[in-house]
Amino acid sequence: MINEEEVIAILREHKAIRKGHFELSSGRHTDTYLQCAVIFQYPDLTNMFALNLAEHYQDKRVDLVVAPAVGGIILGYALAQIFCCRIIFTEREAGKMALRREFRINQGEKVVVAEDVVTTGASVRQVIDLVREAGGDVIGVSSLVSRGEKRVFRGPFYFLAEVKAESYTPRECPLCKEGVPLQIPGSRRLEVLH
Repeated sequence: MINEEEVIAILREHKAIRKGHFELSSGRHTDTYLQCAVIFQYPDLTNMFALNLAEHYQDKRVDLVVAPAVGGIILGYALAQIFCCRIIFTEREAGKMALRREFRINQGEKVVVAEDVVTTGASVRQVIDLVREAGGDVIGVSSLVSRGEKRVFRGPFYFLAEVKAESYTPRECPLCKEGVPLQIPGSRRLEVLH
């Protein structure tokens, strides 16, 4: 099993941990951003991380992996391969997570929610609510990185590394006050095309 220090070293080696002035999906600002997509371009690393996360479910039945688009899709796919189950993803419609593309969740399916980075947990909570409304049973959340919020939702939460970073409302952000240019690298504002 890979340890947290090894995961952090891989993230640093591939420049997935970035410094600057960033707006997170939650709208909060931070000086540290995690761009896990640079890791997920390497199937060997993605599969290694997924295998380590999958160990937490070795005595459980997993019927479905659900991932919020865009960040969780690749990790979710790797987990679904290990579990030999389906994967579907959610997309934002009018600011809320929704199932599209004929995706469905069957009554009683045991579901793992996969995400790349969890900060406030807002996206994951929306996915969990969607799964439960459809009759699925969320048995755990798996993420490559937690930004330090371990109890952002009820139930098991498994992650491989914790990268703590301060975040601020735009009003209280010291980087805004210093005039540091703001970057918005996340996918929350991607529009759904009809």
